[in-house]
Amino acid sequence: QVQLVESGGGLVQAGGSLKLSCAISGLTFSGYNMGWFRQAPGKEREFVAAISNRGGTTKYAGSVKGRFTISRDNAKNTVYLQMDSLKPEDTAVYFCAAANLLVLATTPGAYGYWGQGTQVTVSS
Repeated sequence: QVQLVESGGGLVQAGGSLKLSCAISGLTFSGYNMGWFRQAPGKEREFVAAISNRGGTTKYAGSVKGRFTISRDNAKNTVYLQMDSLKPEDTAVYFCAAANLLVLATTPGAYGYWGQGTQVTVSS
């Protein structure tokens, strides 16, 4: 049974930082590209960042580039999202997802496995 479990969300003031973690079990972690997505109330789920299976390639949404950093530890079956200089518009539920693809995808439909999400709230 595949499980993705996010943690690290919470309430933070604008300009602050949070680090999200996503622990994965039930699949060969090093064989999967990993992505972070977010969904704000009333909005569609949007791409945030992705990292290739061995960590050599990353991709970011323009709105977070330079502020967020995605990383992974294949020995710990965990992917991370370091979020700095947070803004109120970053408020959303953040999801991690896994994709067994050769390309680094940015669309939710490309990812076959999802976590339950963790809430991030940035106050102004």
